[in-house]
Amino acid sequence: MFEKLKEKLGLGKKEEPAPTGSERGTSINVVASSKDFDDLVGNLKISLIEADVALPVADRISSVLLKKLEEKTIRLKGDRSAVLKEAVGSTIREIATVQPLDLVEMASKKSPFVIMFVGMNGTGKTTSIAKLAELFKSKGFYVVIAAADTFRAGAIEQIALHGERIGVRVVKHQAGGDPAAVTFDAVKHASRVDKSVVLIDTAGRMQNNKNLLEEMKKIKRISNPDLIILTLDALSGTDVLNQAKLFDEAVGIGGYIITKIDADAKGGSIISLLAETKKPILFVGTGQTYSDIIPFSLDWYLGRLLG
Repeated sequence: MFEKLKEKLGLGKKEEPAPTGSERGTSINVVASSKDFDDLVGNLKISLIEADVALPVADRISSVLLKKLEEKTIRLKGDRSAVLKEAVGSTIREIATVQPLDLVEMASKKSPFVIMFVGMNGTGKTTSIAKLAELFKSKGFYVVIAAADTFRAGAIEQIALHGERIGVRVVKHQAGGDPAAVTFDAVKHASRVDKSVVLIDTAGRMQNNKNLLEEMKKIKRISNPDLIILTLDALSGTDVLNQAKLFDEAVGIGGYIITKIDADAKGGSIISLLAETKKPILFVGTGQTYSDIIPFSLDWYLGRLLG
């Protein structure tokens, strides 16, 4: 993961040992000049953009990083990579730290706790719902899935199959039916059971974005969700930010699930998402099984980004 960015930044390479005083004939450090810093940060900015970091975010990182580096003393040999790595990491933390949400704790305080999932087709939305259904069930919740993607018969069958495998209730209607009616029935059913969670699957594609977003608004009005989660495919690159803004303007996003992060060789889109929207990434998908989902941690992410 993220190997391209690490390679471009020269991170992960072993530096030559710093020369001793006797080897260089002096005990005075050779200090990087302002031009060195300018060149280094300029190269970093290009690398960030190539790694799918949005231009405004790359500009912000570069500006903050340059200021940090100018306050440091860096020997030309021995520790430049280490200092750069620390400075890049602290800069990203500074602009991308977002207050996290504990989904299980939130759900434990209200029953039924209703979560509406939105996202384009192909982003792994239905699989992510199944993974969270498994997670909530393992925590002792009564889980109900609303098969509200009635636009595609295959979507209803897919989520029903997940529910059968996991052992949770799936409320569904006929293909082509009213998605809002499905969510109404699911919430009504869950309200009869203590410690319940409703997970609403929604359509990801219709004739055009306007129809899709109007359908999302209607489902939101009927289900009155406690949280709306947008699923995003890490392989979508810079387009994840466009999708986030589109859905947030339409229905208001509370957080994200990032899928296919195990296959993302660039890794920069997550920085843009956090820095620009200031909304938390709740979970990341790391594989195909129901257990392949973990809570997102910025430290975990930076560990893989910078090595």
